[in-house]
Amino acid sequence: MTPSESLPLVVGVTGASGAPYAVRLLEVLLAAGREVHLSISASGQAVIEQELGRRIDLDAFRLETLLGAAPPVAGTLHYHHYKDLLTPIASGSFLTAAMVICPCSGSTLGAVAHAVGENLIHRAAEVHLKERRKLVVVPRETPLSLPQLKNMQAIHEAGGVVLPAAPGFYHGAESVADLVDFVVARICDQLGVANSLVTRWGSVPC
Repeated sequence: MTPSESLPLVVGVTGASGAPYAVRLLEVLLAAGREVHLSISASGQAVIEQELGRRIDLDAFRLETLLGAAPPVAGTLHYHHYKDLLTPIASGSFLTAAMVICPCSGSTLGAVAHAVGENLIHRAAEVHLKERRKLVVVPRETPLSLPQLKNMQAIHEAGGVVLPAAPGFYHGAESVADLVDFVVARICDQLGVANSLVTRWGSVPC
């Protein structure tokens, strides 16, 4: 295990469409044995219920309710309420390997890009940028406005990675789950988490 693999990962879930990406990402990270610090915004909670039919309680969070099944036992999950700015991930002195916001809403994108955060997810993202740690944002919006494009550029210029939830089809996708795995695999690659979720380019028969 490398030093970065021994450090925890931070996952923020916000109110953009794409709850299946967030749930699958958590499954994969925990199955890989990673320690994960999770925070979900109020809008993220609403989208999870709308898209997955899972009503999670942000004040009495249960991982099995979010996943829809018993969680993998390999990893460890720490849940933090999005209003709690006294948690470890709000401070740069708490060492982490990386952070991902999946999905990342347009308002979250703007808050992070301009360092005007109002909740724990915003603050944790700002911490990763200022500490020069990897931050991955996963927007799922189309079409994109000029302000959104400028916010993405600002995050990129600050050292973050903008990874739109745009699945490919070259890996022989046969289901929605395959398309979700494509995006999750790309996120895991950025986080340095080994995975075999998709057939990689060059391995596809011509």
